[in-house]
Amino acid sequence: MLPDSLYQLTALEAAPRLLGHTLVRKTEDGEIRCRIIETEAYGGVEDKGSHAFGGRSTARTSIMFEAGGCAYVYLIYGMYSCLNVVTGHQGDPQAVLIRAVEPLTELDQLLMRKYRQINSHKAADLSNGPGKLCRALRIDRSLNGLSLRTPGEPLWLEAGTHTQNFEIVESPRINIDYAEEYAAKPWRFNIKDHPYVSVKPKSVVINGTFQELLIN
Repeated sequence: MLPDSLYQLTALEAAPRLLGHTLVRKTEDGEIRCRIIETEAYGGVEDKGSHAFGGRSTARTSIMFEAGGCAYVYLIYGMYSCLNVVTGHQGDPQAVLIRAVEPLTELDQLLMRKYRQINSHKAADLSNGPGKLCRALRIDRSLNGLSLRTPGEPLWLEAGTHTQNFEIVESPRINIDYAEEYAAKPWRFNIKDHPYVSVKPKSVVINGTFQELLIN
């Protein structure tokens, strides 16, 4: 499992550290495992891109104010679910949006394709976006508030099993022009040159090889 210390980090600290780790979805057809490829950080009441900007706590955003380690699932356009990992301390709204995942095995891919019901034969189209991955993993609002720390739950996180040596690309977040000066902040993170990245960055900062993702 991932260490508790990771969930206590701010979203900006946790977002790159979640790359390469595994998202697990339990279904009636079996468990589906995916590698996290792309994330975005939404952190603190000062972030104009965050649902909790200015300390806004509503029925929708209240889960963001909980202690880190649970899922924040919300709808966009009234129809597509998006999955976030809540991080940080209680009362400080921090959330990491999971933007793209890669199925670990052919069976994982087959199950995701069954749930996604797409005609595209391009593998990346399966889960290279927050709405796509939620459809492929059958993630919806019923999972909002669920702890992501406990194996055997409908959804959880576990440490990646592959070598965690890769370059991380930092770039501005997607579709948040309303966030004014916060729209340009490089708070989107993805594994460099990975085919499952949702949108190829137009401007990037590459921070070199990220050798150690687990926090001791």
